[in-house]
Amino acid sequence: MGGTELNGGARPAKVAGLSTGTANIARMSDYLLGGKDNFAADRAFAERLMSIAPEVKTMAVDTREFLERVVRFLVEQGVRQFLNVASGLPTRRNTHEVAQELAPDARVVYVDDDPVVLTHARAMLARDRGTGVVDGSILRPAEMLAHPEMLRLIDFEQPVGVLIPARLQYLPDAAEPYKCVAQVRDHLAPGSHLAIGHAVFDSRPELATPIVELFRQIVPQADDVPRSREKVLRFFDGTELVDPGLVYIRQWRPDAPQSTGQAQRVWIVGGVGRITG
Repeated sequence: MGGTELNGGARPAKVAGLSTGTANIARMSDYLLGGKDNFAADRAFAERLMSIAPEVKTMAVDTREFLERVVRFLVEQGVRQFLNVASGLPTRRNTHEVAQELAPDARVVYVDDDPVVLTHARAMLARDRGTGVVDGSILRPAEMLAHPEMLRLIDFEQPVGVLIPARLQYLPDAAEPYKCVAQVRDHLAPGSHLAIGHAVFDSRPELATPIVELFRQIVPQADDVPRSREKVLRFFDGTELVDPGLVYIRQWRPDAPQSTGQAQRVWIVGGVGRITG
């Protein structure tokens, strides 16, 4: 199958800025989730990753389930506005579907800078006035927060749920992700929440070197990216972590009890911080 073909052999529509010859994180995740919006380079990269850590396929599903549990929790807290950063390709149980199922008046803005993600999201949400799509990045917080589509849907004087489930792990310290997240946090009203998921190697240190070497092919300064749980905790500075704190995502308010061993098989930690004032 050629590198310019989508999974299944269908030729995609032309998308400005699209590069099909290099693996892309969003499209690789789509492949791991069983989606069809990916290219040969994405599938090859994902297969190499699974040869190092076969559990990454399960981890992709677990990250989606963590995100769904977070959204349900935030709706229960009265949050009706959601900002999903680096949202990835539309797939099962998207943020707006989960939120609006529980609260029909919920408003959701998806933010991404991948052209395929943006094209698919805009097509899917074209008729949903309560949901928007913004071309942006957590590394450009001021631009993202001031985008007209953002301001059409999100009132930052009211509580907002900011969701960053799977992007910070790819951003090196040199890109100043801590500073960028802090800028978003400082823009939020009291009662807002910041939810973050982040891969760590605390329980699987033997994976750090081979995975970093692989991701160096598509992530600049990959050597600077691996973070411990303690370093991930810094992203929540200025917030009050809700129970159970920053834990392996299977342990974050699970629908069924998880043992420590089961939880650590998915080496992603997650938590939710409340903005108190």
